Amino acid sequence: MMTDRPIVVAGAGAIGCFVGGTLAAAGRRVAFLVRPRVKAEIERFGLLLTDFDGSEKKLDPGQLALSEDPAILHSAGIVLVTVKSADTAAVAKQIAQHAPQDAVIVSLQNGVGNVAVLRDRLGDRRVLAGMVPFNVVGMGEGRFHRSTSGDIHVGQDDTNAAAALSVPGLTMRASRDITGVQWGKLIINLNNALSALSDMPLAAQLGNREWRRLFADQMAEGLAAMRAAGITPVSATPIPSSWTPALLRLPDPIFDLILGRTMKIDPEARSSMWQDLKQGRKTEIDYLQGAIIALAEQNSVDVPLSRRIVALINEAEAVGKGPPRLTPQQVRGAA
Repeated sequence: MMTDRPIVVAGAGAIGCFVGGTLAAAGRRVAFLVRPRVKAEIERFGLLLTDFDGSEKKLDPGQLALSEDPAILHSAGIVLVTVKSADTAAVAKQIAQHAPQDAVIVSLQNGVGNVAVLRDRLGDRRVLAGMVPFNVVGMGEGRFHRSTSGDIHVGQDDTNAAAALSVPGLTMRASRDITGVQWGKLIINLNNALSALSDMPLAAQLGNREWRRLFADQMAEGLAAMRAAGITPVSATPIPSSWTPALLRLPDPIFDLILGRTMKIDPEARSSMWQDLKQGRKTEIDYLQGAIIALAEQNSVDVPLSRRIVALINEAEAVGKGPPRLTPQQVRGAA
């Protein structure tokens, strides 16, 4: 692993700024390929990383290498891809043009199809899949807040990339079944759309049994599609994915006890899809529920709830007024 060369975060949004900033705060050489808005914000305010446990790290603008020019990839030892799924092909083209041939490419993106896109466009370069279990919210003025717990998983390989990237406050674990881990994350990420449609913080939404039942029914559809395709999702928590729908349907006191033992959630945590609707951006619904629908179609499985949720998110995107604040009954089409 080329630890003497910089780690380049390609597409530094909320996840990219938090992961790259944490690496930089630990003394790693990090460079950020950013959009103009993010570059201007960090150059003005610096980078403030806060955590659900109350800790924080501050980096001044002078400590950070920021650029809108993909030529910043020219000496990368590791490239962390953190762009939205729809931008994967574009960033792959930039990596192909500017990054060294021996740079290790690690996808830290939502969904299950990004690594295939990267490998298709990067030929024989080393590309690893990763899974980020936690949420990061851009709070403005250079502050990025990690609002849920969990360790990053990276596909196991002979460069030991996970160990090379682990620093205090940011553990990365090597996984022998990273594809299963990604599907396990996707099934949990189906709640991103419900969080966005509800306009509720994650903790409050998951504290509401009717929203949990809706999540459970949606997850059951996804698990049925995966079973039909012969896919076994790997849970990022001690609770197997197959148990989760039943646990979500439990009464509030029992569910709260179980959740508190497996995951820490900041009271103000929000999903990335909520952030996208709030800021008028295109969501990743096609790479989450859309992936379930595609899998279901290939295996003759009916997923009506997933289809309805895609339609509701697409409608909210088209209207452009942010999260629509629907009720569980409205999402189901019962009101």
